[in-house]
Amino acid sequence: MYLSSREMDAIAFEHHLTSPQGQRRIPAGAFTATVDGGACCDQIALSLTVEGDRVTDAGFDAHGCGAATAAGSAAVTLVRGSSVLEAARIGAAQIAAELGGLSLGKLHAAEVAADALARALGAAVRERGRVSAPAGLAAGRTLVAMSGGVDSAVAALLCARQGETAAVTLELWSDRENDAERSCCSASAVAVARSLAHSLDLPHFTIDLRDEFRAGVVEPFIASFAAGETPNPCVGCNGHVRLDAMLDVAARLGAGQLATGHYARVGESGDPAGPLLRAAVDPAKDQTYMLAALSPASLDRMRFPLGELTKPEVREIASAAGLPVASKADSQDLCFLAGTNRARFLARHGDLGDGAGAIVDRDGNVLGGHHGQHRFTVGQRRGLAIAAGEPLYVIGKDPDRNEVTVGPRSSLRTTRVHVRAARLHRAGVRVDRVKLRYRSRPLECRLAGAGELGPGRHAALELELAEAVDGAAPGQLACLMDGDLVVGWGTIARANSGARYRESKSALRTSISA
Repeated sequence: MYLSSREMDAIAFEHHLTSPQGQRRIPAGAFTATVDGGACCDQIALSLTVEGDRVTDAGFDAHGCGAATAAGSAAVTLVRGSSVLEAARIGAAQIAAELGGLSLGKLHAAEVAADALARALGAAVRERGRVSAPAGLAAGRTLVAMSGGVDSAVAALLCARQGETAAVTLELWSDRENDAERSCCSASAVAVARSLAHSLDLPHFTIDLRDEFRAGVVEPFIASFAAGETPNPCVGCNGHVRLDAMLDVAARLGAGQLATGHYARVGESGDPAGPLLRAAVDPAKDQTYMLAALSPASLDRMRFPLGELTKPEVREIASAAGLPVASKADSQDLCFLAGTNRARFLARHGDLGDGAGAIVDRDGNVLGGHHGQHRFTVGQRRGLAIAAGEPLYVIGKDPDRNEVTVGPRSSLRTTRVHVRAARLHRAGVRVDRVKLRYRSRPLECRLAGAGELGPGRHAALELELAEAVDGAAPGQLACLMDGDLVVGWGTIARANSGARYRESKSALRTSISA
């Protein structure tokens, strides 16, 4: 409710300004979130307690202009005693309405209060929430992951059309050098997703997962580069950080399923061993590679509403529904690299700065120099700055010597790929193809000794390819498939890569703690 100064209900605003509800009060056992922002440098700290499915108490403190105090009081008034799902529908518009409407000059205070409320509520629900599943609804309740983009918005829209739906967004990373508008996990992206959810009349939950993301995604990313590999952090994030956290939130909200905007499907749902990922209808957008590390137990609780759709169809649905993100461009960067570059990120967060090293051929002859082995990937051709009679490619890296080995393209050719830390969801004999990169086509293959390989964890596997491939980059995921089904996965390995990776990760944790 945004009004001109003359249209505002001055009495309502004055009431919250002069008799603020819950000011300077922190209930026992409360979860508190503090948010800064606005033209007046406002700061609002909102505290609340949750027991089961209700917000039992709330309080706040505010600094800045008078509108911040009024907005904090309005937020406390609205949320105190409400159900968790009702509280998750409260945004800046509801706080402004409680204040009798706000002019554009005071609207910032409602936005800061709404953000603080959402963050405190998310933290409380994650630890103390326990909402019952809806009674009498065959479809149950669905929690949908929203990122602020068109895919997750359409997934939310489709879920809402089919039954009771709530939304959740994770804040994963915060860095002053990031471009918040291009990142799908920044505070700015969270605000956009929350606004979209509320426009669809969905309760929205904000979860701060920055510590878990740092430990489970960023630190392994840095350690992998230090060990001479080229990691794919999205796989680990989806496999054991982000989606696991949202599945836990879904359980606390009485939601039987978690839906995402990924382009993927589920197959073999009736198998006693659990379902498998299945490639999406749209091969150009298929994201099963990025989801390959999901366990069958997690898949059993998930939905992919876009799996049978193409990207143009998704945009058409968004446009027809009037969603403001219908034409929003897809995110292209790793979420924590948006607005910066990999080399600078590794230097700032992992102490992997410039270090002079040699570029050598297969016989050890020095051909040139470089500023760090972590800047190169096996199979890379550009950026070598070496004059030679034929094109040269990176064919290996030695992190201990900070050395990069190059050779002709034929040196990359291989029909055998070694995989470490693998997981099979079905018997090894079912593996008949593999994807070695996100956008590469599946290659026909078999597992060496497949007849003796059963479902479960395997320290090492060897893939025998039907056709030679120009190098498999250590650190990347090997997505093991049976037709269009994902039956396992592992990490492409090089000699001693597992031990070197563990050493790098241990050293990184030591440097951070120090």
